[in-house]
Amino acid sequence: MHRHRAPFLPGTPRPDHQRQAASLVDFEELAPLVADDRVTDVLVLGGRGVWTDRGTGLTAVGGLVLSETRARDLARSLVARGGRHIDETTPCADVRHGDGIRVHAVLAPVSVLGTAISIRLPQNALPSIARLVGGGFFERIPRTVVDRAVQERRNVLVTGATGSGKTTLLAAMLGLVPTDERIVTVEDVAELRIDHPHVVALEARQANAEGAGALGTERLLREALRMRPDRIVVGECRGAEVRELTSALNTGHDGGAGTVHANGVDDVAARLEALGALAGLTPGSLARQAASAFDLVLHVERRNGVRRLAEVGRFGVDRQGRLEVMPVSIGASGGLGMPGRERARRARAVPAGSLGTAGPGGDGDGERGDGVIAGGPGPVGSAIGGPRAAGGAHRRTRGA
Repeated sequence: MHRHRAPFLPGTPRPDHQRQAASLVDFEELAPLVADDRVTDVLVLGGRGVWTDRGTGLTAVGGLVLSETRARDLARSLVARGGRHIDETTPCADVRHGDGIRVHAVLAPVSVLGTAISIRLPQNALPSIARLVGGGFFERIPRTVVDRAVQERRNVLVTGATGSGKTTLLAAMLGLVPTDERIVTVEDVAELRIDHPHVVALEARQANAEGAGALGTERLLREALRMRPDRIVVGECRGAEVRELTSALNTGHDGGAGTVHANGVDDVAARLEALGALAGLTPGSLARQAASAFDLVLHVERRNGVRRLAEVGRFGVDRQGRLEVMPVSIGASGGLGMPGRERARRARAVPAGSLGTAGPGGDGDGERGDGVIAGGPGPVGSAIGGPRAAGGAHRRTRGA
């Protein structure tokens, strides 16, 4: 097959800025851009242009325009090398190359102005909390919040907009998990790169050309429960898997995590309700499941090219039985306090010394039943609060 040579591109990376990727040749004329480890995204629009993001926003690449025919051919080639198929009947595809490079493509005319290729590039180094600290990720919220969440086996939902750093934060957090624990991840397209010796990564599979062989994340999550996981992680909740994940986290699988796209922490509840509807959950049922499944909501954002942990919240159920996210105050030592309204309500409802509170349908004894609202009463000192706080080293009961 004829290969398109890469033209000279201004800003071609010096040797000390070259990404080590075995599949660079697959990207043909885009290879110099993909090779630059400062580039996080390469975007192509057939007949229009090519753009890159080096962490400070999109910049057009001068002198490089792929014709619509060429963009279409490249999209097919890149998708095929990722083990999937794209054509007129299946005009959208999302694949992962062996180096962790993610390629998403939409063919024209579904992409009205021309075939669109979006390439997401991982950094050479595995994500770590130390690197996030160095990049200012924890300037607003101290890293001790994340450290404690992992140590005390909190169930965490990481939220944020596209490109805000959700996957990076989640991977860095999982790198803190003790080495004697087994992490099982479920993703539509495997993106999590975790610095841990015992990770089982499950990736969904789309149907073949005959429409057979599809294996979705919902099914994979059920399989993960049978694999003796110490921690279950869903890379991104997009639909029915939200039901499976909340169910798993409500049945003794502590220390789990997932991510959800949301532009702000105030949008998280509505976003989860929409996902719950896709899974056949009513708003009330979703509220009880999510509030008892997750201990913390960690919202990340990207502003002016800087990614940071912006807000911390907890799920609760409002008086109408709908899901809400309540802000959590951060103590000087990084401890988390309950919102004043919620703290007062729980203080009235829970006897002194009790570890948790039960909402409608809960069992009222601090266990995580269907109606338990995560978190314990009052501000937290050495623990983040909630039923797990008294047993930070507690390992969940084995079995699904």
